[in-house]
Amino acid sequence: MSINMNSETTRSSDHRFALGLLTGACIGAGLALWLAPRGASELRGRVTESAKRIGRDAAARYQEASARATDAIDELTRKGNSVRDDVANAVARGAHEVERMAKAARS
Repeated sequence: MSINMNSETTRSSDHRFALGLLTGACIGAGLALWLAPRGASELRGRVTESAKRIGRDAAARYQEASARATDAIDELTRKGNSVRDDVANAVARGAHEVERMAKAARS
């Protein structure tokens, strides 16, 4: 009789363990389904905000770099034009001097 008693206790214990395991799995799955979409939505929101912030920062840095490059090019152009004008004036003065010397030599 003690063998039957132990075997029935083991079966009852096995059924309770299986029922507990099944209940825990169902509750866990339900919680996962309930919490996961909200978590995924929050994660998407965070990723989207991070991407927007990175995009804004990149655009601002591009604008700053573009403005600096434009300023540098403008300054270089101004200096180049100044040198060109100085050279043109020197050539014109030299040409006038040559012309003056040629007139003096003819007379």
